[in-house]
Amino acid sequence: MPDLPTTPRGAATRRRILDAAAEEFAGHGIAGARIERIIAAARTNKAQVYGYFGNKEGLLDAVVADCVEQSTDALPFDAEDLPGWAVRIYDQNLERPTLVRLIAWIRLERRPVGRWFDSVEHAHKIEAITRAQAAGRLRPGDPFDLLTLVISMASAWSPASSVYTATADEPPAEHDRRRALLRACVAGAVAPDPPAPAA
Repeated sequence: MPDLPTTPRGAATRRRILDAAAEEFAGHGIAGARIERIIAAARTNKAQVYGYFGNKEGLLDAVVADCVEQSTDALPFDAEDLPGWAVRIYDQNLERPTLVRLIAWIRLERRPVGRWFDSVEHAHKIEAITRAQAAGRLRPGDPFDLLTLVISMASAWSPASSVYTATADEPPAEHDRRRALLRACVAGAVAPDPPAPAA
């Protein structure tokens, strides 16, 4: 495994590489991305890129993990307010669409199946959903499936959408309308089943 930088200068170089690589992969895909362009944009050299990340695939994996950490993982999560979390994901996709673009390329080029990310990354969310389900505040079922459903609904207007991609420069009223719809639909989707009527 490549050594992680231990000096402030090394950490700054690694940060520049990740930022440059995120733009390159998001813009050109995995096959179309060029290490030479990443090196030029990051003001570094090939030895440092491969020293930190091993190879192009390792760099992509690090970029995706970094984008996940900076986007969905950085958003406040409350299992008792999944509609609010969905709206925050919608806004994050508008402000920082890089992760969603990366995921779209990965879907095309890697064709992953099953869970895309290590479940450890979502462990605290799964645990919180499980507790809310046990308390009867969320619908029963696989908590990972519920989490997946909420993320998918929140990303319905993202660059990964097959129907419509929203952008930050659209009229604010359009975003407000979608946020209200998203909030209501997620609330309905995750609500616990009503109690059966008495016989």
